[in-house]
Amino acid sequence: MPVRLFRRSASLLLVLLAAVSMDASAQSRRDRAATEALEQRMQAAEGRYREAMVAIGNHDPEGPAHADAALEDMEDVVAACVAQRGCSVTTMLTTYERLLKLNADVEAGGGLENDDGPDTDSHHAAAVARDVPEAARAAALLGGDEHDFDRMVQFNPAVQEGIRRWLTDMRDDFLTSHQNYQYLRRQMWPQYERAGLPEALLFGILAKESNGRVHSTSRAGASGPMQFMYATGRRFGLGEDSTGFDTRYDPYAASAASVAYLNERMGELNRNIELALAAYNGGEGRARRVHRANPGKSFWHADVYHEFPPETRDYVPMVIAAAWLFLHPREYGLTLPEFDVRPAKLQLQQPASIYQLTICLGNRGVRDGYMRALRNLNPRYRADDMLPAGAVLDATTEIASLYRRHCLNGSRAQLARELVASDPARAIVRGGPASAMPVSAVATVPTEPAAPATYRVQGGETLSSIARKFECRPAELAHANGVRGPRYTIRPGQELVLQGCSGGN
Repeated sequence: MPVRLFRRSASLLLVLLAAVSMDASAQSRRDRAATEALEQRMQAAEGRYREAMVAIGNHDPEGPAHADAALEDMEDVVAACVAQRGCSVTTMLTTYERLLKLNADVEAGGGLENDDGPDTDSHHAAAVARDVPEAARAAALLGGDEHDFDRMVQFNPAVQEGIRRWLTDMRDDFLTSHQNYQYLRRQMWPQYERAGLPEALLFGILAKESNGRVHSTSRAGASGPMQFMYATGRRFGLGEDSTGFDTRYDPYAASAASVAYLNERMGELNRNIELALAAYNGGEGRARRVHRANPGKSFWHADVYHEFPPETRDYVPMVIAAAWLFLHPREYGLTLPEFDVRPAKLQLQQPASIYQLTICLGNRGVRDGYMRALRNLNPRYRADDMLPAGAVLDATTEIASLYRRHCLNGSRAQLARELVASDPARAIVRGGPASAMPVSAVATVPTEPAAPATYRVQGGETLSSIARKFECRPAELAHANGVRGPRYTIRPGQELVLQGCSGGN
């Protein structure tokens, strides 16, 4: 069993030391392409490893072999990264760091098991986890000071006031943002890390912009976890893809666009985070003009500060305050709950919607349940989209285990199916008082047609998703409503005529 590959902790540490000493300065286009290819290989290998862990949890005899092959590929990638100019070995080794969690989970009797009995193959995961810690700890020690952010911003009374707000009236928003971020971190943080931007900055923006809700849409039309306006998003690679999905709602793409935007702003604003944040919220044109008119002055200088609107003057310290609490929770008596966010693929064995899964999964130890996590991890689906058997969702090992236990058979699975299939129209009594009509009669009352004549567009929806929802052809729906290609753009609040549609649930 190739688990022995991870027992060379000492040699792996030497690799790390050598990598840190290498010049990771400017990369050529060829170097960047090679680094991206290695990152993709590492992500693919980790994905195969996670799938193998799910297979092990299902007592699949081929699971250990697949896990070993994936681990072997990960080590090959690390070795190649050392020799590749500009490749961050620390970034690559975050994969190992994530495996640390396996040891605690397995020893505690949780993790890969489905809770229906002992997992006879869990020793494989335990062996891997035991051999990873020293290498992962070495990576963390050599990875730099995570509190660089503290030295990049000014801690002043405005920031203190923001901290006070996050800890009082907005405490629930902060905790919700932190919970959501834990599920999104794997997709969003690597882009910031590669760009040398602090993780605290990512969290601060995410908390203030969307509370980590991927499908968030503002009244002004800013959308997604990082709240990009449509035109700005287009400049940085966001917008409708070939399926009609707006990639502003994709956490990976939105994070990459956010990095590109911030680097562009900081490049022209003297690497000043406060001014870059002011541009993020108040407009880059205004920020450039103010900066040029006041060279060398910080955001907090009166000549600069009062040139921005009140919303921006509030936004900047609130982002910094959220980032500060992210780095210093204990100083403020803030306990940040941790959740099992190890990724796993969930293949539906029966048709189901995210609403249905939310009900049958329950909320074992998670106050808000799993709906937000499933929606954030699968931004292309609406909560009420009925997905066919065989559909594959991004999930976590915890969610996958609960799905097997509660969503396939049994009373909770049946209850979830009944609740999502319920039709409110059946509650309407026709021809007599409700009290005089037996329940069986109510159940047979004719209902309204499933598809309404018109439909009002909700935030995050596309023409294609609405067509799927109401079982009609996108082209016919577009023609009936005068929606033109190639983007077939619709807006929240727009009323569509559901011509040719037959479904509505």
